[in-house]
Amino acid sequence: MRYWPNRLTWLQILFWGSFWVLVPVVLLGNWENPERVLVRSAVVLTGILLTIWLNVEVLLPQLYFSKKQALYVLVSVMLLVGIVLLVSWDGAPWAEHFKRPRGGASSSGVKPNLAFRYIGMAMPYFTALIGSALFEVARYANRKEREAAELRGEKLEAELKFLRSQINPHFLFNALNNIYALTITKSERAPEMLLKLSRMLRYMLHDCKADYVPLGKEIEYLHHFIDLYRLKDSRGLNIEVHLDASRPHLLIAPLLLVPFIENAFKHSKVEDREKGWISIRLSTSEDSIVFDVENSVPDGACTKDDVGGIGLHNVRRQLELLYPNRHVLDIQPQADRFRVHLYLNLHVPASTNPTKT
Repeated sequence: MRYWPNRLTWLQILFWGSFWVLVPVVLLGNWENPERVLVRSAVVLTGILLTIWLNVEVLLPQLYFSKKQALYVLVSVMLLVGIVLLVSWDGAPWAEHFKRPRGGASSSGVKPNLAFRYIGMAMPYFTALIGSALFEVARYANRKEREAAELRGEKLEAELKFLRSQINPHFLFNALNNIYALTITKSERAPEMLLKLSRMLRYMLHDCKADYVPLGKEIEYLHHFIDLYRLKDSRGLNIEVHLDASRPHLLIAPLLLVPFIENAFKHSKVEDREKGWISIRLSTSEDSIVFDVENSVPDGACTKDDVGGIGLHNVRRQLELLYPNRHVLDIQPQADRFRVHLYLNLHVPASTNPTKT
């Protein structure tokens, strides 16, 4: 919460203050008693300032935009009632300047103009509250629309760059060559590896059109990806993999974890069975995951600011758009190892369509 209104808030205060202070003063001001005019104007302006500031900086962001509309209405009414009671308080220093000539009482003893008096006193603050709320809601909707458009553009760009880096002749050549070698030796693993490659391609080209996919599918893709790389050396590579698949129905943005694994294979020189190694771990909770990828760094190698062909900047940007304030990405380059730690809160907003398939 800001303790000082921003420029747009000040403009709203200026607008409603002008409407309810300057215009009435110019048109209806009692210049025979300037002190009364000035005090009443100052009190009304202060009430408008307080109403707009609390509405814009506190009530709307904390309640209305947090899906607590009923509580927002209740607190807003309480705010208006409180300001009107404060302004009309007989013990206030400005009370004398708000008193009106006493009218006659009805047979029931109730002043006939009392209700209209409070309604009239509440109008400046009520209109300021409603006007500032409509303005902020419109701004919020426009901002969300821009963010959604930006997200669609960024997601499309990231997916295209990812596809260019993954579905490329080099990757397919190596995978198919390794599978071909299995067929030459009549290995029973050849059909299995070919099926895994087929499922990888289907996942990248078809399943990833959804905004979110089940975590189980992403984990399956990661296993296929790692298994195809393992074919490079029949003696086995120093790769430790632990992917928690106990919560396969959690939803995650597709292809979000793969770039970090590809980066590990690209820069670890894992083919060196004595010095090369990779460690991949994924743990889950009810609505979050922790993903750690660590790999060796060959002697004399320099760590590049590059992750899976997408680029570290684009990965960070995609996380910021897909998981704002719901992720922690910690990248630790060291002399002999490179470590990536990623925490994701996988709670999917209710307004998001999880799948399109």
